[in-house]
Amino acid sequence: MDQQRKAQSARIAVPQVHQLGDWMVNFYLVADGTGITVVDAGLPAHYPQLTAAVGQLGATIGDVRAVLITHGHPDHIGLAERIRAEAGATVWVHPADAPILADPRHIGRYWKAERSLVPYIARRPATLAVPLHLARQGGFRPRPVTQFSTFDPGQTLDVPGAPQAIPVPGHTSGSTAFLFPGHRVICTGDALVTADGITGRSGPRLVARAFTQDSRAALRSLATLEQHDTATVLPGHGRPWNDGLAEAASRAREAGIS
Repeated sequence: MDQQRKAQSARIAVPQVHQLGDWMVNFYLVADGTGITVVDAGLPAHYPQLTAAVGQLGATIGDVRAVLITHGHPDHIGLAERIRAEAGATVWVHPADAPILADPRHIGRYWKAERSLVPYIARRPATLAVPLHLARQGGFRPRPVTQFSTFDPGQTLDVPGAPQAIPVPGHTSGSTAFLFPGHRVICTGDALVTADGITGRSGPRLVARAFTQDSRAALRSLATLEQHDTATVLPGHGRPWNDGLAEAASRAREAGIS
């Protein structure tokens, strides 16, 4: 039994990052010897994936210490309250997006996109798959987060992985990237993605204006990201990028915003 426990502890102690989600939505587990941090919380229907991934670490939901929210959109907060309630984890969010967590079903009171989704659907009917997928996975019925904490710009959070919170406003006012220096990865949320379901385009880029609050601010935030170059970029949508954050930000700037 002692040997089994030691083996289990060793698996958890090795720094690990796991990508979860589906064809459209990403969220991540960051594990070290102190527990697990969840970066973004996917959609409500992702709970079986979450428990399975936690189990692969030799852990349980009770080992989750923190949920870090890159921004308050429904496809990033779907499991936040459930994890908080079941694990006693602390949910962290930028103060500007905190009102969305408390009242996610009325997001229009706190966030508004630059453009309507209608022209995008008219040009590319496949864009309809995005809201339909969110609806099927419970994205339009997220549970309000009843308790959460906020962080300061640049703050290093005392949670597994010791990430630094880097504000990157534009997609939402409170959009934040989380840099994990010990893992050499950064979770960019939707401040920089590698796939945009609205336009169908892939590669490092910004999300289309139909889901962006302030495109000029989003472009400026790419310069902020370039100051924190690291090997691997873990985006809110699309595949990980392994050729460095600076290169990803440069390509996103060249692509512009649709």
